[in-house]
Amino acid sequence: MMVFRSRIKWIALLVLILSVGSLVVHLSITKSSGVQLASYARDSLWQDFDSLLGAKDFRNKHLWRPVKALETLQPYANPRTSYPAPSSKNNGFIYAKIFGGFDKIRSSICDLVTISRLLNATLIIPELQESLRSKGISNKFKSFSYLYDEEQFISFLKNDVIIAKALPESLKAARKRNEFPLFKPKNSASPNYYLEDVLPKLKKANVIGLIIYDGGCLQSNLPASMLELQRLRCRVAFHALQLRSEIQVLGKKMVDRLRKSGQPFLAYHPGLVRDKLAYHGCAELFQDLHSELIQYRRAQMIKQKFISEELIVDSRVRRDKGLCPLMPEEVGILLKALGYSQKAIIYLAGSEMFGGQRVLIPLRAMFPNLVDRTSLCSTEELSELVGPETPLPENMYEMPPRKSDKQLQEEWNKAGTRPRPLPPPPDRPIYQHEKEGWYGWLTENDTEPTPSPMDLRNLAHRLLWDALDFVVSVEADVFFPGFNNDGSGLPDFSSLVMGQRLYERPSSRTYRLDRKVIQEFFNITREDMYHPNRNWTVHVRKHLNSSLGESGLIRQSTLSKPRLFLSHPLPECSCRTSPLEDSRQIRSDDGRFLYGGEDECPKWIKSAGVEKSKTDDSDQPDYEHDLLTEQSETEEEFAKSKVASAFDQDEEWDPND
Repeated sequence: MMVFRSRIKWIALLVLILSVGSLVVHLSITKSSGVQLASYARDSLWQDFDSLLGAKDFRNKHLWRPVKALETLQPYANPRTSYPAPSSKNNGFIYAKIFGGFDKIRSSICDLVTISRLLNATLIIPELQESLRSKGISNKFKSFSYLYDEEQFISFLKNDVIIAKALPESLKAARKRNEFPLFKPKNSASPNYYLEDVLPKLKKANVIGLIIYDGGCLQSNLPASMLELQRLRCRVAFHALQLRSEIQVLGKKMVDRLRKSGQPFLAYHPGLVRDKLAYHGCAELFQDLHSELIQYRRAQMIKQKFISEELIVDSRVRRDKGLCPLMPEEVGILLKALGYSQKAIIYLAGSEMFGGQRVLIPLRAMFPNLVDRTSLCSTEELSELVGPETPLPENMYEMPPRKSDKQLQEEWNKAGTRPRPLPPPPDRPIYQHEKEGWYGWLTENDTEPTPSPMDLRNLAHRLLWDALDFVVSVEADVFFPGFNNDGSGLPDFSSLVMGQRLYERPSSRTYRLDRKVIQEFFNITREDMYHPNRNWTVHVRKHLNSSLGESGLIRQSTLSKPRLFLSHPLPECSCRTSPLEDSRQIRSDDGRFLYGGEDECPKWIKSAGVEKSKTDDSDQPDYEHDLLTEQSETEEEFAKSKVASAFDQDEEWDPND
């Protein structure tokens, strides 16, 4: 009996030990599982949070670094030769009316100052018609001062041109009676036109007026004897034309908010403008009413003899020639091919683009951190920028009067025997949303209605929104244009941003892609755009990376500078801290420098450049050392070959890789 009891005790002790051991094991497993679960939950939550705010992503730092090959370039627009100050005894006064948006205004003012210097005349502060036509905008800002700082403009150019705020009182009445000669120069007018045709009338009448529609009134490339006038253009655009203080302060706040997370950001301008789309015949890139609106505007241009082509053109052929803008969906695929993370912050400039927000849906799906002016600024901040305005009646759409059955029958009888569309079904209701909106006139009238007072006010406001976008785009770490250098000869927003960045910070990452080559790439993989092959990604990335450096500058100098000097102010308005080898300098057939040819910088600029280079981070790899540059085949050879079999042999690229 004693032996049996002792066995029970030992068994109970063993069970107790096993229970305690099992409890310890379970507790340890639970603890480790809880830590892993908490870590998983924390990482997942922070990952979602970071995707919204744009957390730091250190995997692709080379995508944000400056371009080393261009770091020797420095801004230097000072006169190089003897440059006398203007005399108060000159040939008379020049006043001007400028029509158009932000990009046309900026280019036109630079040409006006240059012409005033060429003719030795006093320039009256230009009148911006986009703000003058608007009724009831803030009285705090008038015409030029609605966008730019008048005092800065006058004081900075005092050694170049005499600028006055208004005509003398003795001449104002004569101007109202239209007693002075008026000129409507083209944006490619030569200096001889002003010296031979305009100057004699200026000397005779003492006052002339210029009306500028096309975003400029002087040819881009001036003769070699007028290099100082080219540098004057740079001083006007990059120094004298300072946005008014309220715009600069709010633009700086927007940049600070974009960089608040510690991550760099990319600026993208789609370039989807109705006039540009109509000029090139890109209506088929859109659908429904948007295509009709483009075709209507194109018909107007043909009637005005602005273009001499057919109304109906194949938009796909135009797109393949690089004459149409890249759609946001295509830009998102290119950024993915470059290696930009889904967390990358992208600032959308020109958010009031043609086509509306629906064309941005694919881009937002690829890059959720797509922000614009309305995302970064409150309604109060934008209202303060606009200033106090008189209230206007709401721009309500008025339904046209209903036609009687007799009127409809008479119209039907007068239509003749020509083919005509069948009338709509009798019981089909006409919904209100089909009539409303600024495009509602398409369903009722054949002509575009006259802009309402609210429409004119919105056009004036767009000057301010474009100015904010300009500030942010110039300060961005990377700029990607959706449409620039379109060949129309008119200035565009992206080209002005690229020129400003090239002057202020030449080494900043600005993509200068060839849209024709890009469309050839897309045609190869258009049926499978979201899952391209690895070779396709390699060649696209190589082309885009090469556009950042010397080859991109050479192409821009060849295609863009002959139409808009401010898009490529090299070599006249820059200098180099170290001279460029003669073998790397490239000239055109007429002897102009396509690349190189800049003067050597003064000592004070050299010392500033050395100090700046010491502060730069030299530990990160440059984009030129990307593994993709090991490919020897050029993108032009690859695009022309279009060997689809080479792509079929490669494995499909995983977008999540």
